Amino acid sequence: MSAERPSNPQQAWDAMLAGNQRFVTGSLAHPRQDIDHREALAAAQKPFAALFGCSDSRLSAEIIFDVSLGDLFVVRNAGQVIAETILGSLEYAVEVLGVPLIMVLGHDECGAIRATIDSTLGNLQAKGEFIQHIVASIQPTVRAANAKGIHDIDTVTSLHIEDTINDLVSRSKIIREAVEAGKLAIVGANYKLVLGDIHPLVMVGQVS
Repeated sequence: MSAERPSNPQQAWDAMLAGNQRFVTGSLAHPRQDIDHREALAAAQKPFAALFGCSDSRLSAEIIFDVSLGDLFVVRNAGQVIAETILGSLEYAVEVLGVPLIMVLGHDECGAIRATIDSTLGNLQAKGEFIQHIVASIQPTVRAANAKGIHDIDTVTSLHIEDTINDLVSRSKIIREAVEAGKLAIVGANYKLVLGDIHPLVMVGQVS
């Protein structure tokens, strides 16, 4: 990524794509990760995108998009499940930090999706109370998919990403109005663990 911060949704999306391509090919730039840049960021942050993704340890955002300290405002939980704290964090990224892009990032063979599928079949082994809350949040997508004859975990994950974005836009007035004004775009994508590349699934706003 160039030293100039992306200032609109398309520029931000292009920067994310370019960084991921560098990661896939192994031609990493590791931009602006030096001591001087770290010290310069101490006074304030100005990320060019927010990323809401799964907590999976293999989805380290700054690595897979080859960006620098201060470039991404990252919010993560297991299965990228919408909650009030997630909505508040993303609203902060949009309203206060002025990011022009939100990426919702899932991945193949997601453990949270697998747990929800197992729960639907009566096979969930995990007993944690709050694991059950995560499963309950994903359950409507799994049940709707199953009703259409869809059982493949990666297809269900793609549907969950779509439902997550619909939930995000419908519940947050701040985010919805930013999209309508052309100031913000939202991209839903799936990350392939073996190949390291992202596959766009949903685009909301002025981005292509």
